[in-house]
Amino acid sequence: MASGMEHLAQLLNATLDAQHHRKAESALKDEAKKPQYSLALLNIVSTEAQPTKTRLAAALAFKNFIRHNYVDEEGNYKLPQEEVQTIKRELVGLMISSPPTIQTQLGEAISIIADSDFWERWDTLTKDLVSRLSTTDPKVTNGVLEVAHSIFVRWRPLFQSNELNKEVLHVVDTFGDSFIQMLGVADQQIEANKGNAAALKGWLETMSLLIKIFYDLSCQDLPSVIESNLQSITMILHKYLSYTNSIFDDEDDEVTPLEALKADICDALQLYTNKYDDDFGVYVHEFTNNVWNVLSSVGPQKRYDLLTSKALHFLTAVASVPRHAEIFNNEQVLGTIVEKVILPNVALRETDIEMFEDEPIEFIRQDLEGSDTESRRRAATDFLRKLLANFEMLVTQVVFKYISHYLALGKTDWKAKDTAVYLFLAIAAKGTVTAAQGVKTVNSYVNVVEFFQEHIASDLVADAGVEPLSKVDAIKYLHNFRSQLNKAQWEGAIKPLIQNLASTNYVVYTYAAIAVERVLFLTDDQGQHLLGRADIQPYAKDLLEHLFALVEKDSAPAKLQENEFLMRCIMRVLIVIKDGVTECGIDSVLRHLISITNIIKENPSNPRFYYYHFEAIGALVRYYSTASGVNLLPALWEPFSFILNEDISEFVPFVFQIFAALLELNPTLPVPADFKLLIDGTLGPTPWETRGNVPPLSRFISAIIPRAAKEILDEKKLEPILSIFQRLLTSKKTEQNAFDILEAVVGTFPAPVLEPYFGTIITLIFSKLQSNPTDSYKTRVTRFYHLVSARAGEPGMGADYFIKHAEAIQAGVFTPFYLTVILPTTRQFARPVDRKLGLISFTKTICDSTAFAQRYAKGWGFTTNHLIDLLKNPPQVTAGFGDELVAEADVDDIGFGIGFTPLNTCKRGPRDDFPEITDVPAWIRQYIVAANQRHSGAIARFASERLSAEAIEVFKPYVS
Repeated sequence: MASGMEHLAQLLNATLDAQHHRKAESALKDEAKKPQYSLALLNIVSTEAQPTKTRLAAALAFKNFIRHNYVDEEGNYKLPQEEVQTIKRELVGLMISSPPTIQTQLGEAISIIADSDFWERWDTLTKDLVSRLSTTDPKVTNGVLEVAHSIFVRWRPLFQSNELNKEVLHVVDTFGDSFIQMLGVADQQIEANKGNAAALKGWLETMSLLIKIFYDLSCQDLPSVIESNLQSITMILHKYLSYTNSIFDDEDDEVTPLEALKADICDALQLYTNKYDDDFGVYVHEFTNNVWNVLSSVGPQKRYDLLTSKALHFLTAVASVPRHAEIFNNEQVLGTIVEKVILPNVALRETDIEMFEDEPIEFIRQDLEGSDTESRRRAATDFLRKLLANFEMLVTQVVFKYISHYLALGKTDWKAKDTAVYLFLAIAAKGTVTAAQGVKTVNSYVNVVEFFQEHIASDLVADAGVEPLSKVDAIKYLHNFRSQLNKAQWEGAIKPLIQNLASTNYVVYTYAAIAVERVLFLTDDQGQHLLGRADIQPYAKDLLEHLFALVEKDSAPAKLQENEFLMRCIMRVLIVIKDGVTECGIDSVLRHLISITNIIKENPSNPRFYYYHFEAIGALVRYYSTASGVNLLPALWEPFSFILNEDISEFVPFVFQIFAALLELNPTLPVPADFKLLIDGTLGPTPWETRGNVPPLSRFISAIIPRAAKEILDEKKLEPILSIFQRLLTSKKTEQNAFDILEAVVGTFPAPVLEPYFGTIITLIFSKLQSNPTDSYKTRVTRFYHLVSARAGEPGMGADYFIKHAEAIQAGVFTPFYLTVILPTTRQFARPVDRKLGLISFTKTICDSTAFAQRYAKGWGFTTNHLIDLLKNPPQVTAGFGDELVAEADVDDIGFGIGFTPLNTCKRGPRDDFPEITDVPAWIRQYIVAANQRHSGAIARFASERLSAEAIEVFKPYVS
């Protein structure tokens, strides 16, 4: 056992080594298949003789293992019951006794387990926690409270439900009284240890955790135990908002437990002000004064940043409640707020300038992306905007006095001008600055274009004598108000904006790239780019070369992929210029992209960067691979095949999406020999074990089946492909991918080839229909049926082929299936391409099906009525590879590293199995007329016998 544990520890250490981590992670996957792997990891975590980094790696591996292997999607345990019980028995005590970094990982693991098991399958947990609370040892108590908080915090983002209410009630019943008692204990211990730094720190952390749990317990509803103790709880909140202790006076940068506690109190005050005004409203005014005093007493040091931010969030909440907001509705009060709170927190600090110079990429992310939610600047801006929303004219008047003052100072002091511009940005924008459009609504008392021309434009166009931060302010101004400029104004602004990419300052050229990319993304109300290909083409070649030079300035893998904003700009230029890339030197662009691929594949470290990178390659494939005489594959094959052979898991899903797009976009070209090699690799079980691989692998197989049908049959690969379909069908998460593969199979191979397998396919589909199927599952089943039915006319295919196999499974099964699944689901089809398939299928059924002609006379009538209904709104199917405009998801909505990230440049439109039929009603009329003649007037006769008089009138034009 010891040697096995030692081997596992060595593998965990190797995952921390950049050179060996891939092989180690692969070996860990094999270890994870062995019995009691989770317990072996916990054993390493608990072994104090192991180095902390090994124990931490084990805790991280345990958390990830639990995330994927604890329960299946139905909530059933995937681990043996004995292992589950041991984990629950040992985990809490282990977390309590572990160092803080390990506690964090184990706390997340407990939270994952709680998602499936708490409280009904783990109803002893809360009592267990209560029994472990200590009134004398803060370390033990804090461990217990960390576990409790890691479970209860899950409630915060959830919507109310009966199940959730029961869980909260269970916790309040078993934990509530002890929680109230521990508030008193922590208060007494803080008082008793006010001169003992170590103990004081521990008990302040206890109080902090108790306040976090106070928030957790209250986030859904106001528990009775808190409601009845609310007055005494508010006394504690007041006490610790005002609490001081000289022990912490020497700290400058690090947040002390005292600031952390006050920040947690402000968080709780914000919740209660927003959610429980009826109960809490009487306390709000006093807390507003209290928090105001806190803001007035803190200095500019970094240790106060979090507290200042949370205090401002509370004041913003107060300003959000109309009856409380009135305390701010006064010119003098607003002047004091701007002077004492807003200005000190929006003015540039030395730490901001240091970050600008020393950590430029961090400065950009914080400033631009909203990752500075806990920054003073952001919180002060949010407070000011909330006041503006309530008292627009008054706030604008008050703030403009300060803007004018700082603009005057700004003629000789660039920092003063920065404050003026920041204040203007804060009050000019109403609502949030959106990622897609920037500022959509502007304060009616300001003129953003005029302000730009008078105070900002000179900083944008000047080549020298402008501080880099002033340049950034000018670019950011354009970026934020991009929707407020019309096309003519942008045609004048784009050139000076692009020229700022030539700056030697990292932040300036990066902001320029960000602004250029967002402007190129901007669309009008008709969905057309504000600046299209013709507008950007004159700059495109130099722009791309310069952007690539900036990306490739440092060829170390981590450094090269540090700046995702540059790569996003490259991607956007390629999307906007489309096949105009030929004028930019396609070979050069491709060479740069492949060179970057070869560098970052050594150590993928920035998901945003490599997502944009593969979108850029996808743009070349989408807009250029169909050009005459072009073959991108040879250039892409070498780096991409290396990625697949080495199983660089971050990149594999992107590679298969691009390969699938190459196949789909060039349906007439022969399948490259290289792609045939890939088929074998995709049919083994290993690639499918990674959840993120399933959609792109399914798509690749679906794309290659019709192109390599002969090889698949000759080399007996159809059965392994159908095995993959069967495997994917078992899970709700992958059933859609299963049907993608099945449709490709059924749309490609003739009936005699499908014959040995078709009965099994229908059996699998029908058995899943018995167990509460989703609407999306029924849609895919119905589409599959129509695909078989619509192939009538090919030897052996059509509705009769489906009926024969269905009835062979169980006599009479087709009638309820058709009436309860096919007909109602077809009526609900939303996509034009699906309605088109349904119409073709119904048409061929009433014209060619022997079973419907002879056995299902009523069914023939029902089918014709549905056909008539669908023809009231005939589908217009547009050909093409997805939508013409590439509208990619906002990056913050993409779950990097979680599952699958789709490439929008490679997005495929809905599958159209009959692209040759363009005018569906005309085709239906021709088909029915021809069939009626072919069957000696039988269709017209059936209509007269089986349809209502009203339906006969509607149907008559289609027969005659």
